[in-house]
Amino acid sequence: MDVESRIPQPLPHAPSSNGKQSPVTRLNDYVAESRVGKRFKLKERNTNFTTELRAGTTTFLTMAYILAVNASILSDSGGTCSISDCIPLCSDPTIPPINCTNNTNLRLITPDVSCKFAPVNPGYAACLEKTRKDLIVATVASSLIGCVIMGVWANLPLALAPGMGTNAYFAYTVVGFHGSGNISYQSALAAVFIEGLLFLLISAIGLRAKLAKLIPKPVRISAGAGIGLFLAFIGLQNNQGIGLVGYNSSTLVTLAGCPLSSRAGVAPVMAAVNGTMTLISGGTVSGDILCLHDRMENPTLWLGIVGFIIIAYCLSKNIKGAMIYGILFVTAVSWFRNTKVTAFPNTPAGDSAFEYFKKVVDVHKIENTAGALSFKSIGKSYFWEALVTFLYVDILDTTGTLYSMARFAGFADGNGDFEGQYFAFMSDASAIVVGSLLGTSPVTAFIESSTGIKEGGRTGMTALTAASCFFLAFFFTPLLASIPSWAVGPPLILVGVMMMKSVVEVEWDDLRQAIPAFVTLILTPLTYSIAYGLIGGIGTYIVLHLGDWSLGWLRKLGVITGSSSNIAVLDNGAKEFTNI
Repeated sequence: MDVESRIPQPLPHAPSSNGKQSPVTRLNDYVAESRVGKRFKLKERNTNFTTELRAGTTTFLTMAYILAVNASILSDSGGTCSISDCIPLCSDPTIPPINCTNNTNLRLITPDVSCKFAPVNPGYAACLEKTRKDLIVATVASSLIGCVIMGVWANLPLALAPGMGTNAYFAYTVVGFHGSGNISYQSALAAVFIEGLLFLLISAIGLRAKLAKLIPKPVRISAGAGIGLFLAFIGLQNNQGIGLVGYNSSTLVTLAGCPLSSRAGVAPVMAAVNGTMTLISGGTVSGDILCLHDRMENPTLWLGIVGFIIIAYCLSKNIKGAMIYGILFVTAVSWFRNTKVTAFPNTPAGDSAFEYFKKVVDVHKIENTAGALSFKSIGKSYFWEALVTFLYVDILDTTGTLYSMARFAGFADGNGDFEGQYFAFMSDASAIVVGSLLGTSPVTAFIESSTGIKEGGRTGMTALTAASCFFLAFFFTPLLASIPSWAVGPPLILVGVMMMKSVVEVEWDDLRQAIPAFVTLILTPLTYSIAYGLIGGIGTYIVLHLGDWSLGWLRKLGVITGSSSNIAVLDNGAKEFTNI
């Protein structure tokens, strides 16, 4: 059975009871016969207009968390904010700076580098808030452009946005928390810009497709399932999921689900000989990921489980729009204040989020991050280290995602090729360049596109629908940024279920195929990186086949002859393989 035959296909609309076609059916038929419908090959791919709209909306709702999450992560780098944004403070912190000079015993303290760290200077904090809003808009714009290119030219149901993982590497490793890294935010954007141009060149000349073909078959097949596990792992955690899985100091992960009041952050520390503990230099305190007590008592966990049940039931009954129903239900319940599952708790952060949510419409103009590139650090080794890292992660990560999504949608042939792959490769490379100019980290094809594919999306109309939603996000960012993580988690987990089906194609009886496939499967979620999963699988495949390849080369060189594993020593000292 081929891949496509196992993917649920959209059901044709039945006529109404009076024998006449419903308005939806007439609309679908009209669009399918129009120039637009033929351009997007709706009939050829056994889909219709309304299915594509639903799929695109599902994809967008599932990945809408990136609008807030990406901006929060990148703003942790400090963005373009610097010491110059800090304001002088009074030597007595209880007295406002404006009244400080009236007292001869007090003085204004000139800000230094410490103003960027706790307690963060008010001026620097205000700059960070502006930067965060800039980055929300930059995320929207880069995602929109990438989706349009993917939809119009590649005609594939894939959405793009700044990728998770590369944004964390950008913020916490390259630039560092509040600019404490090796190069500045501006220089990091320049590295992403040059990397994007190189990536675009590699894609344009067809080298990227050839590089992707070097990925062994068992690794390509298992990459999709590995991404599914990765998605499910994300959906089970606190930050982008329902919070069922948490941190354990001994086993790394364990059962969690405790309320926020029962959680604690963790930090890397070093124990001295005298027993004292010190924070490791460069280490950062995590979010509240450690459950102290009250496991499985978080109301939002159970609300997320209800959303999971709704989506799972609708999927089992083949009800279209399953993902949307689950997301909207959980989100709507979470928007009520003064409940145990509210997305806006009665805290300063919750009050601020609610005030932003009440705006509903908010159009923000990018002020600081657009065009902030700086090439001053181009001669430093750190600059090129970041550039090369971004490049190889994009080659492995985004290419692996594209192939996995193509297989999941049933587009890939026996060789792994799929229609529109050239423009698919060009779309994310172009979006990386655009994103760097706007101030954001590398853009990639999103694995959350699988939710739209599961809803029946098969053409570029799905990507264009997602692009339209991103356009609306320019105006309705307060609403979209208020979708809670426990509403996004359930569809991510269930998409993981759908993507596991590819493992049946792995030749598990052949350990030289099975071991690389399993290494890819397990490393992708546990290292929190698609790239590391691919590297592990490819490396294992090479090691297991290196002996055979070496013997083949020796045979071609005439050093050895024969084909079996029985070896006889010749008079000239060479080894000959003999058949018995």
